[in-house]
Amino acid sequence: MSTAPVIEVGTRNSAVKATLERFQELFNSLDAGNLSTLSSVYSETVKFQDPLSSVSGLYHLTHYFAGAYANVVSCQFDFGDPVIAGGKVAIPWVMRLRHKRIRRGREIRVDGMSNLVIYNGKVTHHRDYFDAGQLLYEHLPLVGRVIRSIRKHAA
Repeated sequence: MSTAPVIEVGTRNSAVKATLERFQELFNSLDAGNLSTLSSVYSETVKFQDPLSSVSGLYHLTHYFAGAYANVVSCQFDFGDPVIAGGKVAIPWVMRLRHKRIRRGREIRVDGMSNLVIYNGKVTHHRDYFDAGQLLYEHLPLVGRVIRSIRKHAA
């Protein structure tokens, strides 16, 4: 697996780069059966937020991901070039997701970005930005038809 080039702002920090590499590897291998590996990247006191939820602590993050990955068939991330400023990282991605309850398990793609704070080799803050509509609403049968209808009539 190749990693994206790194764009660094400020001083070089090899611990941040190593943690970022582990973060990328984790999310391209994560599934409902290996959530214990979250501790290899996240601090015990991690604060996590995305458009659907907000949790504090590794215990709560593990339970959040247990629910999120419960019906996932596969999930892979194509990471873009990260921007690193000290211990702060912004990294864009495209998630390729196959979920039993979304589009009958067919792959969808969701564009997003993760903002991370890394301290002492662990992620202490993780915030994901993505369009929840692109993830869920556009792919649920009834809602998807309504959205497509609105777009068609607006055009």
